[in-house]
Formats: sequence, C-alpha cells, structure tokens
Amino acid sequence: MPKQVSNVATDDYLTTIYRLHHDEGLDVIAVRLADRLEITPPSVAGMLKRLQRDGLVDIDGKKQIHLTQEGLVRAEEMVRRHRLAECLLTDVLKLEWWRAYEEAHLLEHGISDVTEPRLYEMLGRPEKSPFGYPIPMTGAAPPLPMTTLADVTEGTAVVIDRVFEEDEQLLRFFDEEGIHPGVTAMLESVAPYRGTITARIGERTVVVGTQVANRIWVRPETS
Repeated sequence: MPKQVSNVATDDYLTTIYRLHHDEGLDVIAVRLADRLEITPPSVAGMLKRLQRDGLVDIDGKKQIHLTQEGLVRAEEMVRRHRLAECLLTDVLKLEWWRAYEEAHLLEHGISDVTEPRLYEMLGRPEKSPFGYPIPMTGAAPPLPMTTLADVTEGTAVVIDRVFEEDEQLLRFFDEEGIHPGVTAMLESVAPYRGTITARIGERTVVVGTQVANRIWVRPETS
C-alpha cells in the first residue's frame, strides 16, 4: 500500500501546521492546531508526541510547533498533491470552484509518486491553486503577502491574492460575490463599530464582516 494512504492522520497534521504557518503567517500552538483540526487537545498532544518521536516536528520553549526539514518535505508533498487535485477538479472536471477544497482532500492521499508528475504535466505545470496558493516545489516562490482586506485603508485598490479555502460555505459566499484571486478590490468604507467593510469587488459592491475580510489576503495593485 502506498505510504500516503496509510498515514492519513499524520499527513493531515503536517499539512495543517504548514498551512497555518506558511500560508497564514500564524504561530502554531497545540490549541490552534486542535481548533483547526476540530480535534480535542488531548488527542493533539498525543499525536504531537508521535510526530516528535518520528522526527517530523519540533516544539520550542514557547510551545510553538515547527516542522523539521523532514516534516516540511512531507507536508509540501501532500500540499502539492492537494493543490494539483484542486486544479484537476476545477480545470478539467469543471467542478464548482467552491467544492474543490473538500473534494481534493479526498483525492490527495490517492495520488502517488508515479502519477503526481504526470498529473502536473497534464495540467500544464500550474503554479497556483484555484484559490491562489502556490503549488510547492514549482520553483523558488517569493514570500506570500500577509496583508488582508481588513488591513487595507479606505480608498486603496488592491488585488486579491488568495482566499481561505478550508470552509466550503465561506467559499460559496466568495464565489457568489465574485471574490476570487486576481480580482481587483477597492476599499470604499470601514465601519469599525459595525465590524464591517464595504469594498468594490470587480463590478459589485460587497459588504463583509472584518472576520471574513481577514480571510481574504491581498497584494498591492501594482505588484
């Protein structure tokens, strides 16, 4: 049996650590990991001991969790397969954009070292996922911008770089409102006491809460 099929739980932990730190710029601690995985803290503590034993993670004096080099390589392998699966689903199978993350999560563990390079070539060597995330190991990528739409000042135009992909209902909202990577957004107003912002997204005016705006990463319009 291929190793990626037999170690699903380990791979899920490693990819979640990778996403939290690399994609979102967050410090990874056990409570945050438990929350994202929707697993009890004692279960997370037990798995972290196993991952430390296997040389896949380190935990520093501040209780922050870091991937070792071996853990990073393994996480990148799985993230790469996941994002290639997303491209396959949206570009070839024409699955609805907002469904792709969950469906790719089912497929990623079935992509082997043999089929992954062929899938990559067949898809035209994509550099990013449908949600704007870089596909690991396609070259030296610059650091991801960590500015979110909630950080932007009124009257500023930005380009949506990527959106949070792990919430299917949120993705469906993004899709309905045209909030996709590559689309220009102009921040029209901020209502801090209401906890909302109003932005011009493409041809539409959209009002979102700051919590949602923090799930939309942006880059300067000129970059």
